[in-house]
Amino acid sequence: MSLKRGIIHLKNPPSILGFSAVAGDMEQSGPLSGKFDKVFKGDMDGEKSFEKAESKMQLCAAEKAIEKANLNPEDIEIAFAGDLLNQCIGTNYGLRELGIPFAGVYGACSTMAESIVISSVFVSSGQVERAIAVTSSHFCASERQFRFPLEYGGQRPPTAQWTATAAGAVVLGKGQSKIKIKSVGVGRIIDYKIKDMNNMGAAMAPAAVDTIVKFLEDTNTTPKDYDLILTGDLGQVGSSILSELMDMEGYPLEGRHSDCGMLLFDRKKQDVHAGGSGCGCSAAVLCADVLDRMSKGNPKKVLFIATGALMSPTSNQQGESIPGVAHLVLLEGE
Repeated sequence: MSLKRGIIHLKNPPSILGFSAVAGDMEQSGPLSGKFDKVFKGDMDGEKSFEKAESKMQLCAAEKAIEKANLNPEDIEIAFAGDLLNQCIGTNYGLRELGIPFAGVYGACSTMAESIVISSVFVSSGQVERAIAVTSSHFCASERQFRFPLEYGGQRPPTAQWTATAAGAVVLGKGQSKIKIKSVGVGRIIDYKIKDMNNMGAAMAPAAVDTIVKFLEDTNTTPKDYDLILTGDLGQVGSSILSELMDMEGYPLEGRHSDCGMLLFDRKKQDVHAGGSGCGCSAAVLCADVLDRMSKGNPKKVLFIATGALMSPTSNQQGESIPGVAHLVLLEGE
């Protein structure tokens, strides 16, 4: 295993043994309808709060992924997981009954890639046989924490994105499978001084460019060498900026790019403005759609880059800018 500028090439590539995605009604009404392992009804699915509903989703995603890997919770040696809420309460209360050694991860919307990065290094190094990466978000819980309670009825500008009510989980381990993780990348904190909480795509796009270019330079490859370059979640605004900046860097995306924020919802039929967001968005798209298609043989080589806006309501109220970060996972099918 070698480390160069945040890029780690795994000498013992871990296998994806199982994966699962769960989502809410609105996500089920989008382009990925029918691909989720479970759909939760309403904002709470019978729970007493949005936060409890998110914990329920995350637990379900983890249990389903473990089940699909033909394993039991006691077979998993460590869990890396997180969400968007303070102190990662969606995760803490969701995974507590599994009894798996747990390390909480917070990377905002980059949390799914970050969790997979850490899990991959642990498995590849031989420190553990199996690990699980889990991530979730919930529209109502996130709006209450980061912007305004839904009862406030505030208007959303066109640049705003819709936080996904969804969760995804990936079980990694040694052994044979149809999908391997060959390399991972830890991104730098990039700050273009964006301060608008309703324009996360613009805040995160430069970080995605930095991580992608760094990886392409390190591997001496171009976007043409990959079947899919999948970002999440830049939405329409951030995707346009990404494309323009990649052209300026000399790495045109050549039609290889898709964004999870553009894939989860139908922007023409669903009122999500610039697209989807939230760490459950990229987790759900990856686990409900991309990994499923990879297991069937197409695409074969995917760069998954999840982006995060590293801010809080406090930092925003104090006039701080919104730094971005992007973490990368190279997935290869057999």
